[in-house]
Amino acid sequence: MSEPASRTITALNARKTAALFNYGNLIAMLPGLFVIPVIFWGKPEYMTQIIMLIVMIVPMLLWFGISIVVYIIARHHPNARAGHYTQLAAYRYYGIIGFIIVVGTFYGTEVFYWVVTWIICASILIPWTIIDLISIKRAEWTDTIISGESL
Repeated sequence: MSEPASRTITALNARKTAALFNYGNLIAMLPGLFVIPVIFWGKPEYMTQIIMLIVMIVPMLLWFGISIVVYIIARHHPNARAGHYTQLAAYRYYGIIGFIIVVGTFYGTEVFYWVVTWIICASILIPWTIIDLISIKRAEWTDTIISGESL
């Protein structure tokens, strides 16, 4: 009888998978980095501010939906460290979203409160995500071999 086939997951694949959720977190927060200065220094009309807030919040909501799929795939990666980094990034992001839901319930269309909340969330999520990405890049990644019995 022949040996069961095995499959190799490369170190590069594991590293990319570990960083994927973190990149999504940064991309979701990116529009706010451009909108917030315009709201503060540009003094746009009220309706324009509401539209800018929508532009700032929609990517976060879209990433929330997409991130669930990314989490399911990446958390169960054969390389346990890739799953661990995904889990940490997810904890941060879902914690931020939970915070926004709780406090945002009372804001209505008050622009100032939404902007302050976004700044608080960004000041937590962005630096921590960048630190995590640096940690992923510096980590020593090795190939993972999956035996045929595990496939």
